[in-house]
Amino acid sequence: MPPILDAPPVLNTGDFEKISRIAYEHFGVDLRQGKHALIEARVGKKLRQLGLPSFKAYIDHVTSDTSGAALAGMVDILTTNHTSFFREPRHFEFLRDIIFPALRSRPQIHIWSAACSSGEEPYSIGMTLLEAFREDTLAKLRIRASDISTRVLETAAKGIYPAERMKDIPAPLQQRYMLKGSNAAAGSFRFKNEVRNLIVFEHTNLMQPLTPDYRCSVIFCRNIMIYFDRPTQQDLVQRLSQHLEPGGFLFIGHSESLNAIQHGLEYVSPATYRKPGGSPTSTSKNPALKIGQS
Repeated sequence: MPPILDAPPVLNTGDFEKISRIAYEHFGVDLRQGKHALIEARVGKKLRQLGLPSFKAYIDHVTSDTSGAALAGMVDILTTNHTSFFREPRHFEFLRDIIFPALRSRPQIHIWSAACSSGEEPYSIGMTLLEAFREDTLAKLRIRASDISTRVLETAAKGIYPAERMKDIPAPLQQRYMLKGSNAAAGSFRFKNEVRNLIVFEHTNLMQPLTPDYRCSVIFCRNIMIYFDRPTQQDLVQRLSQHLEPGGFLFIGHSESLNAIQHGLEYVSPATYRKPGGSPTSTSKNPALKIGQS
């Protein structure tokens, strides 16, 4: 007679609502509509890893952990960190052809990758900048790359990626900016310090107050607002715009839109917005659009 296996824990309505509320209050992630099966599957897997008997036990585990590690682990479970190098390439073309020429004379250039995941986005920005500016870039450029997930930030900071992730990086850029692994590291590539030194990785929860005096010329905040409800999206965009200098640009994901929220930014092109001020606002009339300093 086969052994009787314990049935997997069932996520009841009360525990579903508690987990959803924790995710919303701490991360802004909206799991309240039609996400029951997702939470049951993903958190259920975590229960087995931790050896916990129930979803209630997991909730207690998260809420009683004063270190914040369990809470950080929850966001890893409930969100999908899917990204790639040069994802949505028109943004990088716009950065190279329109924005960078206006920044070339700056003594300092600050760009923020606000939900950088495992690092493909900021490294793509770095390579694009190096191609545009070459030798004078290192002294003036700073890329701030942040994410709420400490797990993906660890991957990003290492700058090491398997060969199959390299397909979206043109071969000349791979040759210039990456080192091919050997021996134990065979099958992987590591970014050279020339690129790595441009980027500062940091843990940031976009739902919490940000450094008040930080200003930058460009913010990438792509494919993160899909997890938020309308009020959270509006609050986030308003706060991000406060960190843009006049004439600065905000890039969002092409599956996202600001049409249904109130904001003070000007539409430039799909998934590209500009903060008023500085210089003329029409890129079609002025390809060398300047970005005003604050």
